[in-house]
Amino acid sequence: WSEALVERARRSAGGTIEACWSALRDGVAVTLAGGTHHAFPAVGEGFCIFNDTAVAARATQAEGGVERVVIIDCDVHQGNGTAAIFAQDPSVFTFSIHGANNFPFRKEAGDLDIALEDGTGDDEYLAALEAGLALALTRAQPALAIYIAGADPYHDDRLGRLALTKQGLAER
Repeated sequence: WSEALVERARRSAGGTIEACWSALRDGVAVTLAGGTHHAFPAVGEGFCIFNDTAVAARATQAEGGVERVVIIDCDVHQGNGTAAIFAQDPSVFTFSIHGANNFPFRKEAGDLDIALEDGTGDDEYLAALEAGLALALTRAQPALAIYIAGADPYHDDRLGRLALTKQGLAER
């Protein structure tokens, strides 16, 4: 670790908090530095130090912005830290659509997990995502949705193992 790495992790969490407040005010917001979904409450994992989405969900709840949050995680890796953090909390619904055989190799149980086989392409992915989103939004009844996009389901990502095209990613 280094001081610069810690500062980057802190700013990433702060950026996601600000994006959530902007989304609540303006309807939508984006941050490019977030998605650190492998961090647990007491330990980082998989290049993730602080779980920015968990911090942002808690911050918006604590500051009176929202009661219910859904985290929609479309990174190719399951958001294991996020799932563990909110495992016993019905106010935050976690939905992860990810590669079944990819890191982390020990998955945590989220509220809704869709594990896809290696080589899953656009049509199958988008159909699973659509069904999962409908279920997640119905169950969660959220006032805020935090979306982790992840470019790693792309077919040329050498660690991704899924097979989405650029068009599939854009449709997602």
